[in-house]
Amino acid sequence: MSATDLRPLLDAAKRAALRAGVAILDVYNAAGAPDVRRKSDASPVTEADERAEAVIVEMLAREAPGIPVIAEETAEREGLPGQAPPRFWVVDPLDGTKEFIARNGEFTVNVALVESDRPVLGVVHVPALGLTFAGAGPGTATRQHGTAPSEPIAARPVPKRGAVVVHSRSHENAPKLAEFLAGLDAPATLVSGSAIKFGLIAAGEADLYPRFGPTMEWDTAAGHAVLEAAGGSVTTLDGAPFRYGKPGFLNGGFIARGAQ
Repeated sequence: MSATDLRPLLDAAKRAALRAGVAILDVYNAAGAPDVRRKSDASPVTEADERAEAVIVEMLAREAPGIPVIAEETAEREGLPGQAPPRFWVVDPLDGTKEFIARNGEFTVNVALVESDRPVLGVVHVPALGLTFAGAGPGTATRQHGTAPSEPIAARPVPKRGAVVVHSRSHENAPKLAEFLAGLDAPATLVSGSAIKFGLIAAGEADLYPRFGPTMEWDTAAGHAVLEAAGGSVTTLDGAPFRYGKPGFLNGGFIARGAQ
């Protein structure tokens, strides 16, 4: 589908992400620490994750009926389909639950549409910062601060010297990262939580994001779509295309890059 054809779906995804952000902030700003439980993989989940997912799933079902939704918390309760649909939404209602619990603001709402194993549109909303990244095809990437008009963004060419490498606050593989940095010429580093890292590269504020451990497709699809819309790319560690709808919706390692 063209960017024009995808526009109504991108708008629906953005509305859903923003509404979910309101639900998250209701919990985030409440007095006292949030109630934290552990899922089957020992990762944390809170009321905010569940409220946000309910909002997104309901809105997408209403505004885009017929497109199935693969969402993190529903998958935990009901399991994942054995085979990915040819076209589906993939949703992380609160990416960076550890950052949410730590109250550092570095958590996002991720909504993406995948078609034929590619993320064709994505929204990464940062509720605590009132910041939203979105994109649906080459040249369509935007960043919006609060209710201000959206502004176009573009990834910058990765410099041969002094590239800014953004990496995870909570899930870093220090030896692998050190090895990666050693292969670059005078790199700088930047730490960030959740899918904000994709947005930083899409906006030309960072250049590389290496991830050496596993993630799930709902962690990466929205940011991947935004970054590609801004002229960047995401590949496997060996440079192959990074695909979606894989068995178990499980990702291997990857490198997100700015423009070539």
